[in-house]
Amino acid sequence: MADGLPSGGGLGLGAMAPERTNWAAEEEPEPLEKGLFQDEESCSDCSYHDKPVTSLQADCKASEVREFTAEFLEKVLEPSGWRAVWHTNVFEVLVEVTDVDFAALKAVVKLAEPYVCDSEVNTFTLDCVKELLELKECRLPLQELWVVFDGSGVFDQTALAIEHVRFFYQNIWRSWDEEEEDEYDYFVRCVEPRLRLYYDILEDRVPSGLVVDYRNLLSQCEESYRKFLNLRSSLSNCNSDSEQENISMVEGLKLYSEIEQLKQKLKLIENPLLRYVFGYQKNSNIQAKGIRPNGQKITHVVSSTMMTGLLRALLRDKLCEEHCEGEIEVQFHRDPLSAINACFEGDTVIVCPGHYVVHGTFSIADSIELEGYGLPDDIVIEKRGKGDTFVDCTGADIKISNIKFVQHDAVEGILIIHRGKTTLENCVLQCETTGVTVRTSAEFLMKNSDLYGAKGAGIEIYPGSKCILSDNGIHHCKEGILIKDFLDEHYDIPKISMVNNVIHNNEGYGVVLVKPTIFSELQDNAHDGIEENKALKIQTSEEADAAERVDLEELIQCATGRMELYERTDLSEQVEGNCEIVNELVAVSTQKGHMKKKRLSELGITQADDNLMSQEMFVAIVGNQFKWNGKGSFGTFLF
Repeated sequence: MADGLPSGGGLGLGAMAPERTNWAAEEEPEPLEKGLFQDEESCSDCSYHDKPVTSLQADCKASEVREFTAEFLEKVLEPSGWRAVWHTNVFEVLVEVTDVDFAALKAVVKLAEPYVCDSEVNTFTLDCVKELLELKECRLPLQELWVVFDGSGVFDQTALAIEHVRFFYQNIWRSWDEEEEDEYDYFVRCVEPRLRLYYDILEDRVPSGLVVDYRNLLSQCEESYRKFLNLRSSLSNCNSDSEQENISMVEGLKLYSEIEQLKQKLKLIENPLLRYVFGYQKNSNIQAKGIRPNGQKITHVVSSTMMTGLLRALLRDKLCEEHCEGEIEVQFHRDPLSAINACFEGDTVIVCPGHYVVHGTFSIADSIELEGYGLPDDIVIEKRGKGDTFVDCTGADIKISNIKFVQHDAVEGILIIHRGKTTLENCVLQCETTGVTVRTSAEFLMKNSDLYGAKGAGIEIYPGSKCILSDNGIHHCKEGILIKDFLDEHYDIPKISMVNNVIHNNEGYGVVLVKPTIFSELQDNAHDGIEENKALKIQTSEEADAAERVDLEELIQCATGRMELYERTDLSEQVEGNCEIVNELVAVSTQKGHMKKKRLSELGITQADDNLMSQEMFVAIVGNQFKWNGKGSFGTFLF
């Protein structure tokens, strides 16, 4: 970086005094809590030692933010005598500050001597600068000033304070904040989640696609809000009750509705819990290769080293005529990622015992089989390096077995099924963020596997998906299983089967159902219509081939009857967990049915009976054990 230049600048300051050789703003500003939102105790540790800093309030209303900021600056900012670079997208000019208007967050400036300017436009002369300053009455926003370094240290706190203000208005403040609810909680409601998101993005803890989505949503919201303000201003200046005014009012209402929707989406991403509860709706763009042009299927063998004994065992167990139809082509690979990337539809990948470290994503778009040759603890695939996903599945029928997946430095789940069917059998998943995500329209079958370590939910089940979990262990996660909201009319009811799983030692609940707050108000009315709910099927192991629709009482009796097969010592806990989940899913499904019948009736479809409601939740929740979960076996998350 050139002397005296801001990080992105091009202003040459060679003619300046020697001591002005750097910017205080080059350093990363301290966290905002130590600046604008700071109490007396925290002040004792900060660098504002030259001036006494009294206690600032820890929170304020959105309408008080400017006043709050002005009060902060008045205590730490030198009112005059310091030099700064007036930095814009077009030019950089050296100025000297003669006074500060704290209430307006502006500085009164004059051109410094000697005159130093760097501009991207050759025709931008000294006269142009003077004319522009006159138009602005020599008053510039503090955010546009970068304090010039002074070796004496007198202006260090001035530079740091302006950096705090600049950071706040560039990254935290939104132009519509003052029009939101003006409660005395602005820091908790807005600053804290946005600040956390900023540093999560900075430290690569947020999926790259979600970051792009957030920034696009923010730009759209800012643009819509500008249009709304202009429209509102034009309406306030219009006195006539003209047709054009009525049209403008309709446009204004549409803009307002659009802005509110965008703001809600922004808040979901800003909230660290909701960000993952509602999930990042990433659409995988992986393209399937299909069948090879010659129609041949290949078996890919992965081994870091191939010994003769291992090769003989493979020929005996996997590559002999009993296991293969005729002659097959075999390709050898040193790592599983290269083998998967080489696959076409119908291929098989056999991973030999070993510890494999990969740095990319397993993107599986074709129907293939990925199997470990041995026990999962002997076949370990470990992902290192920051990336968005570990295993990304979009194939129609993918089978994965006998492998242990270990995840590090992740920002998304260990396994994501976007669409198609994925079967996971006899595997171990050591997670970093969330575990398995089953997207809408995807199907996931997990058997005899172990999943642990997720900082979010072990398994996330989206509306419209199908999830069958049998004889698994799900433990030491934030939540065991999270079922996302499906009450909305645009969502399909998921099909869920949970049989003989052990869900234990999770920090929160064993199973969590996400639903809107308004549902708690509607749920009281759902009990009256339980008899009408025939959209729910239940299946036990004895009734696998002949599932019948039942009402809530039959459902509970069936689940309770199944529980009697287990030891009396565990009976109460198992019945409580399984039946509680069944009860809640039935209630939500019933409410959804009532809501749909009401909508159909409003459309004039009077015979809105259950035959019209094709969305059916197939539920087999029996034999599951819930032990030592921090908040219990089942809970709901209201949003």
